[in-house]
Amino acid sequence: MNFMYDPKSMKAEEFISHEEILESLAYADQNKNNAELIGQLLEKARQYKGLSHREALLLLDCELPDKNAEIFALAEQIKKEFYGSRIVMFAPLYLSNYCVNGCVYCPYHAKNKHIARKKLTQEEIVREVTALQDMGHKRLAIEAGEDPVNNPIEYILESIKTIYSIKHKNGAIRRVNVNIAATTVENYRKLKEAGIGTYILFQETYHKESYEKLHPTGPKHNYAWHTEAMDRAMEGGIDDVGLGVLFGLERYRYEFAGLLMHAEHLEAVHGVGPHTISVPRIKHADDIDPSAFDNGIDDEIFAKLVACIRIAVPYTGMIISTRESPACRERVLRYGISQISGGSRTSVGGYVAPEEDDQKSEQFDVSDKRTLDEVVCWLMKLGYIPSFCTACYREGRTGDRFMALCKNMQIHNCCLPNALMTLKEYLIDYASPETRKVGEQLIEKELTHIPNEKVRGLVIDNLKSIELGKRDFRF
Repeated sequence: MNFMYDPKSMKAEEFISHEEILESLAYADQNKNNAELIGQLLEKARQYKGLSHREALLLLDCELPDKNAEIFALAEQIKKEFYGSRIVMFAPLYLSNYCVNGCVYCPYHAKNKHIARKKLTQEEIVREVTALQDMGHKRLAIEAGEDPVNNPIEYILESIKTIYSIKHKNGAIRRVNVNIAATTVENYRKLKEAGIGTYILFQETYHKESYEKLHPTGPKHNYAWHTEAMDRAMEGGIDDVGLGVLFGLERYRYEFAGLLMHAEHLEAVHGVGPHTISVPRIKHADDIDPSAFDNGIDDEIFAKLVACIRIAVPYTGMIISTRESPACRERVLRYGISQISGGSRTSVGGYVAPEEDDQKSEQFDVSDKRTLDEVVCWLMKLGYIPSFCTACYREGRTGDRFMALCKNMQIHNCCLPNALMTLKEYLIDYASPETRKVGEQLIEKELTHIPNEKVRGLVIDNLKSIELGKRDFRF
């Protein structure tokens, strides 16, 4: 093992060691048909304590059909144990696509002169959030390009305040997650004080040389500044952070190892791993052609990536967006995904007004174009419980407090009741007649799965109160 690799180091090139990744890749390549070793790792993973990046990489590379069947079955089992049938719902809200960076895979790059540049005013944010509330959303992830003039931290903070202030009919955004560029400890402190949920930042690629080529200009070019951002966020008091890479930019095995090493680093230094991991694949957008990047992965590899991440970090939520097709999303829900978006728009102002062809501002093309109601109904017909719950964040169950509950699988004691109560709100306030019918039957069935009789009784009482017009019950 390379002496420069140190999960507890605060230097990017030491906790994401290129040499360690290469050694891990070679180890996995040598042992991918070692049935005895793979069997031992699967036995270890059945303890639900996770696996190291090197161990998980070996499962990812495994070529033995019977062992691969075990890998998928174990991922499905872990998903059920930690998350049950719940799927958390959210939507992205694009505030601005002004950006000073030169990222070659993103249409917001500074040299793109024909994309429509837009930035929402606070009045426009009110209209966008009202539209999202009218769909039934309770949780948003706000997105903005990096531009110190057009999108300063003050604009982001004002926007968060505006979002939380909007109460339309029975609607309310109860959790705002933030996906903005790497920033300072001071700015992370301000975001924490503004009441954000999770701070999300995708690494894009952990391969330093590729990273610098893919980000030729702008502040994002600085690999260390970007890669060390989560440590600064933690220092600023944000204890829920979300990782992710953009699969297709670099070789997927390298990215998989880097992603898990980053999770191990956060656990080693801060005592708490990532709250979420996202798994986007590069997609067509404006002047971006995904075929220009030769590291794309097919649906089979994608499903195995999801399964192996779930086995490696059983306590971490996993997110999939509307980048992926309904068929792809349905498959990976089984193997590890716990959060999905629905009814998404990836353009600035897209929830209120559909865009004209000459005014496009989308960050990527959406593959799953169904409405939130259609996605909710689809999930329930598959046997999942769409959850609009934000209770943990609002009750202070974040960071190590959330992870302690999750790792002990005690989160079920409040998550299922909260999911059912927030689903009931959605059914009454927003659902179509068909969705409501399917949902009421699902709630009736799932009530029997609440083991604690007292809790079950409280939930039944609260469901009746929701029918009478009361809202926002939570454990």
